[in-house]
Amino acid sequence: MTTTLPVPITFQLPQGWHAAPPDEVGAPGAAFVAVRPPSDAGFTANITVDGEYRPDAATLTEIADESVEDLGQAVIAVEVTGRRAAGSADAPGLTQTLAVSAVVDGVSRDLLQSQVYLSLLDVADPRKRAVIRLVLTSTARQHRAVVNDFQDFVRTVRPDTGTKP
Repeated sequence: MTTTLPVPITFQLPQGWHAAPPDEVGAPGAAFVAVRPPSDAGFTANITVDGEYRPDAATLTEIADESVEDLGQAVIAVEVTGRRAAGSADAPGLTQTLAVSAVVDGVSRDLLQSQVYLSLLDVADPRKRAVIRLVLTSTARQHRAVVNDFQDFVRTVRPDTGTKP
C-alpha cells in the first residue's frame, strides 16, 4: 500500500522521468515513484520518495545505518560505498551511495543506490522532526546517465508551504 509523507513536499521531475504508481512498480512503501525508460536488461532506473516522523534523537547517520540494515534483510548483499553530510544546520541532510546485489523479478542484479536524507523540523516545535528519503536505484550501466538527473531532482525538493512562489 502506498504511504504518505509526514510533511508535504514539492519537487520537479527531470525531463524523461515519469511518475508511476508505487504499488504497481513494486514499491508499496513509497509515497512517490518515478521511472526513466529505457530499461537495462529489464531493470528501469527509478526514484522513490518516502519518509517518516522521527521524534527520537537518532542522527541522520544512524537513520541511514538503519536503512542499510533494513535493505540488507531484503537483498543478497549491500555495501556503503560513500557517505557525507550535506545541507546546513537549519536543513541538515546526508547522502550515501550503496552497492546492492539483489534478485529482481527472478534475475540477479548488481545495482547502485544514491540516497539522500533530509531532516525537516517543525518551526513551531523543533522536537517534531520528519526525515524524507530520496532514493535513485539503477544498474551500474544506467547510473552515469541518470545520476545528474537525480541531483537535479534533489535540488528542487522543498517543503510545500501551500503558497505559490
